[in-house]
Amino acid sequence: MQRVALVTGGAGDLARAIREKLLQDQWEVHAPGKDILDVTSPDSASRFLRGLPRLDYLVHTAGILRDRSIAQMEESDWDAVHAVNLRGAFHVARLAWEMHMHTQKSGHILFISSGSARYGITGQANYASAKAGLLGLMQSFAREYGPSNVRVNAILPGFLQTKMTAHVKELPVAQNVLERLNTVEEVARFVTFLDTLPHTSGQVFQLDSRIGREL
Repeated sequence: MQRVALVTGGAGDLARAIREKLLQDQWEVHAPGKDILDVTSPDSASRFLRGLPRLDYLVHTAGILRDRSIAQMEESDWDAVHAVNLRGAFHVARLAWEMHMHTQKSGHILFISSGSARYGITGQANYASAKAGLLGLMQSFAREYGPSNVRVNAILPGFLQTKMTAHVKELPVAQNVLERLNTVEEVARFVTFLDTLPHTSGQVFQLDSRIGREL
C-alpha cells in the first residue's frame, strides 16, 4: 500500500523541497496551498482531509511572519501569526488523527517549529510564542496519540533562505559554529529520514549548528 503524506503550506520553499524528497521515496504526496487548504479554517481542513484515501505522514510547514517590535505590534499581527502557526497546526493535526490515523492505528505528525521558540528574537514576539506553543502542543499530542501508535515530533530547521525570509538583510551565518546555514534540501532529507524511526515520538530536533545562544 502506497504511503500518503500531507504537507501544509504547499506554496512555500520548504514544503516544495519536502514534497520532492517524499516523491523520490515513492510517497503519494499532497502539498496544497492556502487556496485549497486554509489551515486557519477547520472547515477547509476537514474538507481536504476527508478527501484523502488515508494519511500516514502530516508535515505542518504552513507559517507566516508579521515582524514588529512589541511596542508597534498590532493585535491583528499577533492573531494572524498565531492563527496559522499554532491554531492551524492544532486543527489540522487533530483532524488527521480523528479522520485517519486513529482508525489506521498508525501515523506520524511533524511540526516545523523554530529556534525562535527557544531563544526569542527581537521583533518576533508573535512568531516566537507561536513556535514555542508548537513544542508544548507536540508533546501533548504525542502523549495522547501514543496509545494509537501515532508518533508526533517537531524540528527546528535553523534559518533558511526562502521567500519568507527574503526580507532579512543580514544572514545569521556567524551564529552557527559551522559558519554556514542549513538548506531546505537538507531539512527535507531529515524529514523523510525521521519518519523511518518507528520508536521516536515526543522529541524536538535542532538541525543547524547554533548552540545555546541568543539569536
